[in-house]
Amino acid sequence: MSGSNWMIYGAYGYTGQLVAEAALRRGHRPLLAGRSARRLVPLAERLGLDSVVVELDDTSALTRALAQVDLVFHAAGPFTHTSDPMIRACLAAGTNYVDITGEIPVFQRTFAYDRAAIQRGIVLISGVGFDVAATDCMAEYVASQVPAAVKLEIAIAALNRASAGTAKTMLEIFPQGGWRRQGGKLVSYRWGKGARQVSFPYGERTVLPIPWGDLATAFQTTGIPNITTYMAFPRRTIRLLRWMALPGQGVLAVKAIRRLFQKWVESSISDPDAETRRKGRSYVWARATDEAGNEAQAWLETLEVYRFTAIGGVRCVERVLAERPRGALTPALALGADFVLEIEGTRRFDTLPA
Repeated sequence: MSGSNWMIYGAYGYTGQLVAEAALRRGHRPLLAGRSARRLVPLAERLGLDSVVVELDDTSALTRALAQVDLVFHAAGPFTHTSDPMIRACLAAGTNYVDITGEIPVFQRTFAYDRAAIQRGIVLISGVGFDVAATDCMAEYVASQVPAAVKLEIAIAALNRASAGTAKTMLEIFPQGGWRRQGGKLVSYRWGKGARQVSFPYGERTVLPIPWGDLATAFQTTGIPNITTYMAFPRRTIRLLRWMALPGQGVLAVKAIRRLFQKWVESSISDPDAETRRKGRSYVWARATDEAGNEAQAWLETLEVYRFTAIGGVRCVERVLAERPRGALTPALALGADFVLEIEGTRRFDTLPA
């Protein structure tokens, strides 16, 4: 399989490089792009790929660059700041768009471009990485078995170590507080509440409600009005989150303090290494329930999150370029609930293995 008809924007970031390397292994030759020539050019030379330096706020130059390709894989976050200019340029150029965001406002904004995308004959898919492709596929899978479901629960046990980029994005999200979907609407709650136990294929874990992207995407995919998303945390982390969420302790809501934390992240957090990516495993549990108490649940075991994002992201590009979906879609609506099973080393269970 070969192809040079797509671009990776933000290619020199941690995840962008993993996607570029996964693309090469699949026979692709994507165009590498980003804002920094100092970081982009050496990467392009190392991988033997073409590159283009272009700023997101240079609308004319960005549109011209996008007009040369059929699809852009947008990997430059935080997406709450970067997705909108890229989507607008894609609409102007007639270029398909996918990204790896996990930010709820970004999903909502992407969906708002549905009619424009259909008119331009392109697809816009936010969240083609682990967040939220894996969980969105699981949401669609269990929801399809309970047609009148009114409640959806999703829990993740995955991220052993975050990249610096992910950590900085989380610093942006944390001050917004917790969210769940209730009666079809997003409802806020204080961080650190609602801890519970969930069984995964390797054992039971304590999980805590978090504002995961499925609060936007699973609602779009399934229409289920009540959704809670959880993540497994060590108990000491849960205690820390509860402390940080206490009234008067919302230190990350102060922009200057948040910047200090971001600088600390840049200097102190190292990205997951190759061995961590190779050995790591990620797990998802999902359950859909109707008012009569009928339910369907399932578990997913797959690759370490960054490895999943690279391999699954390239597979998503292949499917989009081959099948040409249209509109602003979730991963499961564009690619189907079984898309996640196309990723190597992935298994789905309807009952926990003995």
